[in-house]
Amino acid sequence: MILEKKLIEEGLVDCIVNLPAKLFLNTQIPASLWFMSRNRSNGKYRDRSKEILFIDSRNMGHLINRRTRELSNEDIKLIANTYHNWRNKFPSSGGVPEGRGGYEDIKGFCNAASIERVKKLDYVLTPGRYVGLADEEDDFDFNERFTSLKVEFEEQLKEETILNKRIVENLAKIELKDE
Repeated sequence: MILEKKLIEEGLVDCIVNLPAKLFLNTQIPASLWFMSRNRSNGKYRDRSKEILFIDSRNMGHLINRRTRELSNEDIKLIANTYHNWRNKFPSSGGVPEGRGGYEDIKGFCNAASIERVKKLDYVLTPGRYVGLADEEDDFDFNERFTSLKVEFEEQLKEETILNKRIVENLAKIELKDE
C-alpha cells in the first residue's frame, strides 16, 4: 500500500489493466498491466495528471482448453483503443473537439477515476473497484438458459459414467507384485 500511495502521489500511474485468469501457463495468480508515465501532462497527449484509467478485462477472451485463456485480436484492439482514446486529445478517426479522444467510461469495463477518488478509496488500485459491474442485459431468458445448462449437465454426467468405467477397467489391469 505504501508503494501504491507513493506512485500515485508522484503522478506516475497512467493506466491499470486487470487481465483474465488462465492467461499465462506458468501462474494461476491474477495479473495486471501497469502503464507508467513520468510526464502525463506533456503537450503530445492530453493532460492526464489528475486521473488514472482503470480497465477490467477479466471477462474477456476465450478458453482454448481447461487451463488456458486467450485474448482475441479484437479483445486486444478494444483494450488498446480504450487506452489510446483516453490518452489522446483526438480519436484516431478525428472529428471531435479537444478533450478525451472519444473515450467514454463503460460500466464493468473501464473508468477514468480522479486521483481524489483513488485517495478516498485509500489508494486501492484494483480496476474492479472503479469500473463497477456491467449492466445486466434485459433479454435474459431463464427458461432457455436453464434448459441449455440442463442439457450440458446431462451430457457431462454421461461422459463421467464413461470415464469412471474406463478408470475401473484400467485399475483392474494393474497387477500388484507381492514382495
